[in-house]
Amino acid sequence: MKHIKDMVAEANTVVDHAPATEMLDLHGQSGVTFVDLRDPRELERDGMIPGAFHCPRGMLEFWIDPESPYAKPQFQSGNRFVFYCASGWRSALSARTAQDMGLENVSHVEDGFSGWKKAGGPVGDKPQKSAG
Repeated sequence: MKHIKDMVAEANTVVDHAPATEMLDLHGQSGVTFVDLRDPRELERDGMIPGAFHCPRGMLEFWIDPESPYAKPQFQSGNRFVFYCASGWRSALSARTAQDMGLENVSHVEDGFSGWKKAGGPVGDKPQKSAG
């Protein structure tokens, strides 16, 4: 059996990654999109990086594929993508998947949102959906 720790370690050999302390400088830069992969309940409870795009992990492949009926234009922008989750495991696997699907310039926060908060990165509330 292949274990999750092995899969994460394997993903980290082929995907650009760095701790939150090094990713802080990318926040707010033009052409950089932070992608929050966490469950909506995590966002409600803990907040998120201001300006990040929320893509639930279960929808990632569907939202990246331009031929999918669920494709999101954010993934067709040509931006650099910085994936993050709570601790860096889901983001490692997601960044590898995105890279395998042909998305270029993908990286992930190796210590996740918890590392982001520890590093003093900005945290905001989950954006509210507009009515209508």
